[in-house]
Amino acid sequence: MARRKKIYEGKAKILYEGPEPGTIVQYFKDDATAFNAQKKDVVDGKGVLNNRLSEFFMTGLNEIGVPTHFIKRLNMREQLVKACEIVPLEVIVRNFAAGSMSQRLGIEEGTRLPRPIVEYCYKDDKLGDPLVTEEHIAAFGWASPQDMDDILSLALRVNDYLSGLMYGVGIKLVDFKIEIGRVYDGDFQRLIVADEISPDSCRLWDIETGKKLDKDVFRRDLGSLTDAYTEVATRLGVMPRKATPMEKPKLIN
Repeated sequence: MARRKKIYEGKAKILYEGPEPGTIVQYFKDDATAFNAQKKDVVDGKGVLNNRLSEFFMTGLNEIGVPTHFIKRLNMREQLVKACEIVPLEVIVRNFAAGSMSQRLGIEEGTRLPRPIVEYCYKDDKLGDPLVTEEHIAAFGWASPQDMDDILSLALRVNDYLSGLMYGVGIKLVDFKIEIGRVYDGDFQRLIVADEISPDSCRLWDIETGKKLDKDVFRRDLGSLTDAYTEVATRLGVMPRKATPMEKPKLIN
């Protein structure tokens, strides 16, 4: 394999130049982080699971007309995606109170919200990804008012899709976060769902028992993160039951 140029390495993924102009290879690591990387560990198989799950969700969104950066999965840990300009925001959709919302507003965790609530955080690890308003976003030029209308529409469509999908396999979609990218065709700009959708970026609870099947398992030391993610994958049919993720392969540059 020809040596590839690394573009960026984050907490959970590495990005490399793709084989064709306008493409990127996205590699999923086994690293697990929480509390703005204050808690760290390596969880064997996590990258394999997140790669497969993100492929599953992104493919489903593409099929229903919600545009994403996903092109195809290359192997167990890598996928080919469209290069895009990332809007510097984390877009969070909440269906139930949990995490920072419960702490900020004093709402008991698990309380169903009157309607899905969309929040925005400015992407900056050094600042702890602070919560921002649309007034901040417009004032600092991170996104235009038209962009924000489109981002809100995309976020709610993703929520409808994921909520129904999860409900069908006995999982409650508590909340999730996505990132949005800009792609250009000449002077024409289009917004697409980028980064990943996986249990790393969602809160997923078993409907009957309330068991957590997401990264809160790692945050709160509730058991095996791999087992939780495997449970999500098997319920969705992404992995057969009793299957185990492949052992961590060597990264080939």
